[in-house]
Amino acid sequence: MKKALILVLTAGFCAAPHLTYGADAVPQAGTGSVPAGSYGLDKPHASLIFRVNHLGFSHWTARFTQFDAQLQFDPAKPAASQVTVTIDPASITPDNPPPGFVAALRGAQWLNAGQFPKITYRSTRVEPVGQNGMRITGELTLHGVTHPVVLDATYNGGYVGHPMDPHARIGFSAHGTLKRSDFGIAFGIPQPGSTMGVSDAVEFSIESEFSGPAWAGAGTPPAPVGGPAKP
Repeated sequence: MKKALILVLTAGFCAAPHLTYGADAVPQAGTGSVPAGSYGLDKPHASLIFRVNHLGFSHWTARFTQFDAQLQFDPAKPAASQVTVTIDPASITPDNPPPGFVAALRGAQWLNAGQFPKITYRSTRVEPVGQNGMRITGELTLHGVTHPVVLDATYNGGYVGHPMDPHARIGFSAHGTLKRSDFGIAFGIPQPGSTMGVSDAVEFSIESEFSGPAWAGAGTPPAPVGGPAKP
């Protein structure tokens, strides 16, 4: 069903230059408050990207492609939220890597994915900030070392369900910074006063959607997709 929704939306965007559709071109999502409960990461709609300063000349960027998350969420009580994340360090994926580079990143000088095959994050406190913001404090275990890491997150909203996606769906954006030396990954850090190397500071950003409780209105037939073009 999720693939069908993606195809419908894609088709609609492709047709947009030629046709103008009415407001009911795509079925509307269910209305009402997003329910409290357990939410699982919708992996096709999630990304985990990080970057480090390289020689002072650029911010080298890469991502992890294999990760998962579980979330307990109540929009009426965001401070009671809890999230756990697991990441496969061997899934690190840079752009245009030279031969042997990815193996080096997975190796002993960097992530040492063979000895430490899992990165985990577990929230310990969530503080609401403003209307949709959250400051999430948690314990990150990386390279066999555990330290607190803070995420600045934004709740992007959600819906109770959709005819082509009959579960509640919510979305978040988050970012943060850590020092890799805190986790025993110190190879290539520049000497004080120099940028010759790879920065200790690692900036990361997360985009995520979560699928949750089943929608009570899931049996409602979807509104017609498409519709007559306006003159």
